[in-house]
Amino acid sequence: MSKDTIEVVKEQDVVFAKNRVKEVAVKIKMGLVNQTRLITAASELLRNMMRYANGGKCTIEVVSSGRMNGIRLTFTDKGPGIPDIPRAMEDGFSTGKSLGLGLPGTKRLVNEFDIKSKVGEGTTVTIIKWANG
Repeated sequence: MSKDTIEVVKEQDVVFAKNRVKEVAVKIKMGLVNQTRLITAASELLRNMMRYANGGKCTIEVVSSGRMNGIRLTFTDKGPGIPDIPRAMEDGFSTGKSLGLGLPGTKRLVNEFDIKSKVGEGTTVTIIKWANG
């Protein structure tokens, strides 16, 4: 399976990354509703990376489990890190002045969600959306 890593450091990179996610979703015949969920989740995580860490990397991979295909997106940054992940996963919690979905909203849009963060080192968020799930 191919792996596509995109450096995200400016606004055009965010647009490019979202377009690549859509292309890959179409290629694996992901339904429109799931495409929308995946792209919305990706958009939120890309914005977080830009806002809190001055950018990072987004890796796009097609994954399979049995007969299901999906897309795994990994967002990696070298930002300040998240000191309290459980708190960051609470609805309504925001350190920015945004009405964004935040991490809990993003988690609800995808099938699998994993976050790892070290203060002073950065954050990695991995999400998977199955084509038909």
